[in-house]
Amino acid sequence: MSSTPAARVALSSIVRFLDDHLDVGAFPDDPRALNGLQVDGPEFVERFAVAVDARESVMADVAGWADLLIVHHGLFWGGLQPLTGLRFRRVKELVEGRTALYSAHLPLDGHPEVGNAVLLAGAVGVEGLQPFGEFKGRHFGSRGTIAGGPLPLDDFRQRLAEVLGRPITTLPGGPEPVSSVAVATGGGASSVEEAADIGVDVLVTGEAQHHHAILAAELGVTVLLGGHYETETFGVKAVRDLLVDRFGIEGHFVDWPSGL
Repeated sequence: MSSTPAARVALSSIVRFLDDHLDVGAFPDDPRALNGLQVDGPEFVERFAVAVDARESVMADVAGWADLLIVHHGLFWGGLQPLTGLRFRRVKELVEGRTALYSAHLPLDGHPEVGNAVLLAGAVGVEGLQPFGEFKGRHFGSRGTIAGGPLPLDDFRQRLAEVLGRPITTLPGGPEPVSSVAVATGGGASSVEEAADIGVDVLVTGEAQHHHAILAAELGVTVLLGGHYETETFGVKAVRDLLVDRFGIEGHFVDWPSGL
């Protein structure tokens, strides 16, 4: 075991940095998202974990190890509800494990540096990125063109599958070959009409509903579904790297795919 003492940083300092860097106070979101510190924890942080979801299995994995857990999907999506059953167990796991919980939803999707959309777009070779996916005056996605010129749809879909490590579901509708691409991770299929309005060939997102397939065909946009979970691992991993570099503390990604 190394004799080098672990870095130790005040939880309040990390929260202030994340609040400022991710602009959580000013970025509009579903009010149930409750971006920022959701559950308080120890005064100092030596080790932290990041994950996509604030699920019980993730909390059990980090209990007794992580002083802080940072997630994309936080605790309170159902709105104000009694802390009973599963809701109680989740909070109990955090409190007994002495783990604080911080959540960033749309501020992490649309961030220009550590955002899910910009990082996934870059990973699949989309360049010249501009904001996409307007929500109350801010953007949660990115759009651009394929580096090196147009590609056959099958080639671009295979590239996306390799990046995400899973098969891709296609909702056909757009032209061939593919040149312009928009990325709206997670449940971003609702932005298909915006994609059509600006002439995007392909919308990359995580999951869709039945009516989105009809819209894709009728509006002339191909929608590629790469999984809600898989398309949203990029941001929390980038936040991990950012905090490790800035504060010198130990951070790990906890991988619990949802299957969707």
